[in-house]
Amino acid sequence: MRSVLYAMSIALICSLLGTPVAIGFFKKRGYGQEVRSDGLQTHLVKRGTPTMGGTVIVLSVLVGYFLTKAIIVKTPTASALLVLLLMTGMGAVGFVDDFIKINRSRSLGLRAKAKLVGQCTVTVAFAVLALRFRNSLGLTPASDHVSFLHDISWLGLGPILFVGWCYLMTAGWSNAVNVTDGQDGLAAGASVLAFGAYTVIGIWQYGQPCGLTAHGGCYQVRDPLDLAVVGAALVGACFGFLWWNATPAKIFMGDTGSLALGGAFAGLAICSRTELLALIIGGLFVTELMSVVIQVASYKMRNGKRVFKIAPIHHHFEMLGWSEVNVTIRFWIIAGLFAAGGLAVFYGGFAAK
Repeated sequence: MRSVLYAMSIALICSLLGTPVAIGFFKKRGYGQEVRSDGLQTHLVKRGTPTMGGTVIVLSVLVGYFLTKAIIVKTPTASALLVLLLMTGMGAVGFVDDFIKINRSRSLGLRAKAKLVGQCTVTVAFAVLALRFRNSLGLTPASDHVSFLHDISWLGLGPILFVGWCYLMTAGWSNAVNVTDGQDGLAAGASVLAFGAYTVIGIWQYGQPCGLTAHGGCYQVRDPLDLAVVGAALVGACFGFLWWNATPAKIFMGDTGSLALGGAFAGLAICSRTELLALIIGGLFVTELMSVVIQVASYKMRNGKRVFKIAPIHHHFEMLGWSEVNVTIRFWIIAGLFAAGGLAVFYGGFAAK
C-alpha cells in the first residue's frame, strides 16, 4: 500500500513544482490560450494565458509511477503500462491540437479527420494489447465483455467489437473531460475526485481477489493494486496542477491535459472491469457532455431553439448570473457526490454477495 502513497506524493510534488516552470516556459514562447469570440465575453480576458499545462500532468504521472516502482523495486505491470499508454497517446494527440491552435492563433486545432486518426491509432493499440499478456491465472489486462461491477457474462463482444467499444469509451471520456475544461480549475478538481474513487476501487479489488475460480464478493482483475498506483499518481498530479489552475488560472491544461485525463479514466474503467460504473463515478463529465449533445440536437431538430442559454452547462449557469468561482465550487461538490455515489454502488455490490 505504500506504493499508492509514494505515487501520489511524487506526482503531487512534480506537478506543484513543475507547473510554474511550465508557465514561465510557455509565456516566454508566447504559447497562450485562444478564446472563442462567440463565447462568454467575460472569458476574453483569459486570452493569452499559457496553455498546454497538461504536459506537466502527464509527465508528473509518469514520473510518479515509474519512480515509485523503482523505490519499491517492483516491475511495472501490463495493466498499468497500458493505462499510461492510453493516457500518454491521447495526451500527444491533444498536444498537437494545442500546438496548432497556438501556431495559427485560432480556437480550433486539428481537423476532425486528423484527430480521429490519432485517437483511433492510440485506442486500437491499447485494445489489441489489453487482450494479451495473460498472467499465471490466465487473466489479461482487459476483458472483451462489457462490465459494471464485474464482467457481465452475457455481454461478450469478441475481439473486434471490443476494439470499437474501447474507442467509444476513450473518445467519449476524452470529449467529456474536454468540454468540462471550460472554467478555471473545474476539470482538474473534478478529476481529483474521479481518480480518487478509482484509487479506492483498485485497493479494494486488490484485497478481494477471486483466485482461480470466480465467486461472489471478489474481483478478477489482473493488476488492481498497480491500477490504484496509477490512480493515485493522477490524483497527485491533478492536485498539484490545480494549485496554479484555480481561479484566476495562471495556466490551462489545454487539450493535452483533457484528452490525456479522459484516456486515463477510460483505461482505468476498462482494466478494472467497471466500464458502466464509470458513468456514475464520472457523472459530472457525463452531464457536461450530454448538455452539449442536447443543445446541438435541440438546435437542429427544433428550428434553432436551444435548451440552455449556452453549452456546456457550466457556462449556462454563468449566463444566469452565477460567478465563475461559484459554478466551479458547486460543480466540484456535484462531482464529489457522483464519485461517492459510484463508490457506494461498488461497495453495495460487494456487500450484497
